[in-house]
Amino acid sequence: MTREVWALGDAYEAYVGRWSLPVARLFLRWLDVPAGRRWLDVGCGTGALTAAVLAHAEPAEVVGVDPADGFLNSARGRVTDPRVSFESGDARALPFADDRFDVVVGGLALNFVPDPVRAVAESVRVASPGGVVAAYVWDYAEGMAMTRSFWDAATDLDPAVRELDEGRRFPLCRPEPLQALWTGGGLGGVEVRGLRIPTVFADFDDFWHPFLGGQGPAPGYTASLAEDHRRALRDLLRTRLPTKPDGTIPLTARAWAVRGTTQGVSPRATTWATAAR
Repeated sequence: MTREVWALGDAYEAYVGRWSLPVARLFLRWLDVPAGRRWLDVGCGTGALTAAVLAHAEPAEVVGVDPADGFLNSARGRVTDPRVSFESGDARALPFADDRFDVVVGGLALNFVPDPVRAVAESVRVASPGGVVAAYVWDYAEGMAMTRSFWDAATDLDPAVRELDEGRRFPLCRPEPLQALWTGGGLGGVEVRGLRIPTVFADFDDFWHPFLGGQGPAPGYTASLAEDHRRALRDLLRTRLPTKPDGTIPLTARAWAVRGTTQGVSPRATTWATAAR
């Protein structure tokens, strides 16, 4: 299996990071959390969801946590606000006290955590009674047209790479497993929703060049190829992608989002419920 890298913020942004902010906005609109809450962004990456929380949710505080120093450096450069801080940490062992946050979220990261059950348990632990725990992941199997097109072409050229396809590797990224994970974590009122955004590429180079950056499964696979194989993959994709007369390539991306509330009601949660009426 090719070595996966998730560390360089600029390369990640060119690959799929540029679509993170639009889907984060849809996610926050769905959560509809009142102002003045304490947020934790687990697996914050380059800070897209943290930035969206700051811009659209009027938080009292936002803490982003991620294990990749390169991502954290990008996040710190992206978001500079006294209400925001970023820390190094693992989703499976969050470096925070119990009941610390009103809202615990994670964007496009949970499927990469080796033990998602433990990660959800940790999110529940640091959430206040009656707080929200929510996350979203790309629908790699069907809804993420960019990577779906890539792996379909790659597999047609070499069936042996089928097992590298995120659609096969990440069965968690579907509604039923997400629902079961949240319910199994003891959360109540669990809901799952699809979030769809347009992903329009300016031309074929705009689509292809990010796959050469080495960040993530598909770019990592591309980097492992001999030049003639890489060229064959590029040319096959060029013939298959839906290209308009002006050269643009209009695709879409879907994420699956899940949310639930922790058991018990605190004074803060009661105030929240009253404000939301």
